[in-house]
Amino acid sequence: MKKRQISVFNVLNYIILSLFGLAMIYPFIYILVYSLNDGKDSMLGALYFYPRKFTLHNYAEVFDNARIWKAYQITIARTLLGTFLHVTLSTLMAYALSKKTLPGRTFFTFYIFLPTIFSAGFIPYFITLQKLHLVNSFWVYVIPFLFNFMHIIIIRTFLQGIPEELEESAYIDGYGDFRIFLKIILPLSGPVLATISLFIGVQHWNDWFSGTYYVSDKDLIPVQTLLQQMLSEAEALSSSMQRAAQQGGQTTNVNMSGATPESMRMALLVITVFPILCVYPFLQRYFVKGVMIGSVKG
Repeated sequence: MKKRQISVFNVLNYIILSLFGLAMIYPFIYILVYSLNDGKDSMLGALYFYPRKFTLHNYAEVFDNARIWKAYQITIARTLLGTFLHVTLSTLMAYALSKKTLPGRTFFTFYIFLPTIFSAGFIPYFITLQKLHLVNSFWVYVIPFLFNFMHIIIIRTFLQGIPEELEESAYIDGYGDFRIFLKIILPLSGPVLATISLFIGVQHWNDWFSGTYYVSDKDLIPVQTLLQQMLSEAEALSSSMQRAAQQGGQTTNVNMSGATPESMRMALLVITVFPILCVYPFLQRYFVKGVMIGSVKG
């Protein structure tokens, strides 16, 4: 047995990749450490890899806030419903466009591609939403996200790689187009559907823009918009509290438990990111396979 020789290149490669991986994961560690540390103590700084004064009160304060629970319900509802409708409609359209016998196939492809080139701007878009009665409505989170040209093209390319003989044999057995779609196409399209679901699901989960500019009802604000508001509102307050703590002064904005707006903000950020981090590992193998097959044919 020959001993494996470790070259200088391999050593440098491992070191560089390890440092690169640490640079990617450290922001999450930083946020987690601050969320698990006492808020008043966190204002002193110098927290890097582990909490100096461990506490779970930041999370308790977050979950005790009724607005956060309501925002989470809106976010979960829009993510599940928006992802399901987007994937369903995109797959149906991609299945139709994958048929060479479809009349006007080139026209329809160009028709759905055209909006990706030209944009009317924010104001006409807002007026359109207003005329459709979507402003200040839950459906403003769902309907504008139903269409994505690139997702349709990825699914269509994937479906074109499925052997036509499967559908021809199904036609001989008396299957119709819709039954073929349900019984044959969908079961074979798991990788690309998981990929598109991850794309649009993350987009729904991370979207704060819609809730900020198109919704004024506090009961319809998603958790990302609520987090963005907390970031804006707490920035000036946190700076003044930190200066007061460094000078040894007292502040009325810090409660007896030591929770501060900054520490609660970190806890909310962890709670916001955690679901996506849990879902992604289960979809990763489908994600990689779906992107490769859906983007490159042949």
